[in-house]
Amino acid sequence: MNQLQNFTKGLLKENPILVLVLGTCPTLGVTTSAMNGLGMGLATTFVLIMSNLVISLVKDFIPDKVRIPSFIVIIASFVTVVELVMQGFMPALFEQLGLFIPLIVVNCIVLGRAEAFASKNGVLSSVVDGFGMGLGFALALTVLGSVRELLGSGAIFSLKLIPGDLMLVFVLAPGAFIALGYLIAITKKLNSK
Repeated sequence: MNQLQNFTKGLLKENPILVLVLGTCPTLGVTTSAMNGLGMGLATTFVLIMSNLVISLVKDFIPDKVRIPSFIVIIASFVTVVELVMQGFMPALFEQLGLFIPLIVVNCIVLGRAEAFASKNGVLSSVVDGFGMGLGFALALTVLGSVRELLGSGAIFSLKLIPGDLMLVFVLAPGAFIALGYLIAITKKLNSK
């Protein structure tokens, strides 16, 4: 598989959220706004890229019996970096995302890419895969957050576009399910063409 295919598969064809339906906990939990979706998506993208890089470098030195625990330790190291940087430089976003940042460690997208791709491929392919999957994740979270924020409060990235509150259900958990369902259906339709 060439690098471009490696990169683009995470955007639409194998989007972690909209096609594979992985990582739904942070997807539904943090996408009350476009900024939260973008912040979580970029944090996860960084962890995906860096953990794929390191895992592809050390894969031949890790015994099979401790493969998964080793991957978790590598992933947790990068999540800690993200958490500390976000806490120090973006405290408002850190406060909004809260518990979902440390939970990146056990996000099935990150661990799945480590196991299914980085542990079996070279460094460049693994980095490109992490970037593509992470970008697809970030894009889906941002779009979902934008839809929920627009329909719920009439704003995108806190920029008020429609006066007044609209359908407050979209800021709540049921709105996340409704919006995600429609986005999955649209993606399925686009992929079938």
